[in-house]
Amino acid sequence: MRFGRNPEYKFVSTDVNPLLADLLAGFERITGRVATPGSNDRLYVQWVANIIIHERALNNYTGNQNLPSRADGENLDELGQLFNELVRPEAKPAASKQRFHLSAVQNTSILIPAGTRVSDARGTLTWRTEEDSYIPIGEQFTDVAIECLTPGVAGNNFALGQINTLVDVDNVAYFQSTENVTVSDGGSDRADDDEYYRLMRESRGSKSTAGARNAYIYFAKMQSTEIADVVPVAPSAGQVNIYILMKDGTIAGEEIKQKVYDACSADDVRPLTDYVVMDDPEIIEYEIDFEYYIPSRTETSSADIEAAVKAAVDDYIAWQCGALGRDINPDELRQRVRATGGVKRIVLHSPEFLVLRDGRQRTPKESMVPQIAAIRGSPNIVNGGFEDE
Repeated sequence: MRFGRNPEYKFVSTDVNPLLADLLAGFERITGRVATPGSNDRLYVQWVANIIIHERALNNYTGNQNLPSRADGENLDELGQLFNELVRPEAKPAASKQRFHLSAVQNTSILIPAGTRVSDARGTLTWRTEEDSYIPIGEQFTDVAIECLTPGVAGNNFALGQINTLVDVDNVAYFQSTENVTVSDGGSDRADDDEYYRLMRESRGSKSTAGARNAYIYFAKMQSTEIADVVPVAPSAGQVNIYILMKDGTIAGEEIKQKVYDACSADDVRPLTDYVVMDDPEIIEYEIDFEYYIPSRTETSSADIEAAVKAAVDDYIAWQCGALGRDINPDELRQRVRATGGVKRIVLHSPEFLVLRDGRQRTPKESMVPQIAAIRGSPNIVNGGFEDE
């Protein structure tokens, strides 16, 4: 669900013309003088009108800042805490699992202290272990949870083995090597005003611990501003499956799913009878294949039209995977390509319209797994050349 914001709503008019007319009429009635254009009297009246309009603009701003749907910045923060007891989510660090290897098996446990720092080969970002861990007797490695020291999305998507440098070399005895064994994710930036406002709206469902759908959605989204969509479903009595989609259209990674699981499984969130499961939606692939034709009398260069068509296709791909259960809709692609203004018509071979499950159906049980569209391969876009009108 989308919640609109209108920070420019006008409680009082800021149109200077009717105000100026009223002021001139009053001035002439009181003084008996005609304030002709360019006269000192006219300039004075215009100055007064400008002062009043400025005050009206300030009144409009004040009025907007007293409503959550229109406030911004610190004003929105205060309203969130006043009405919803909700603090704006700050930037959160990415997380991963780090494997530490010993040069040989030892006859004593080897401590990896909390706060031990690791990095990638270039030293782009630094990470640290979250708690004390041991490599047990007879083992040569162990996996430890690590957290990025730089909050935000910068720590996301470090590939397997990319975090491979021990910064605190004296912290681990008999150390041989280290590498991350999961792709880093879970990092998110500070919520902007629109994201914070949506969370304020969704927080209404957080007051219930009776298994409300909106409560699970709210507590899941509170874990990262990079989460685009959350679908909780109940495939059987007492079980809640939670599906997470990220803003870039990808399925949530292990780290972010763990954070959501921990939040939604907390004793003050999860009903005692609920069993929470993190699951992945079903991926439905589609292809893009079409030709487009350009009006022969167009004044736009073919290169500019090609660039605009490609941008429209990219926008469509991002839109198509932007929500769980969003139907594969070729009309949306047609509309975006035609909206570039340089295309006369298109011959669309694929995709075809396909209804996707959003996970809210009750029966059969298999239909409760939501689906997400994902493009297969690269779009095949053919410029068919010019056509007469």
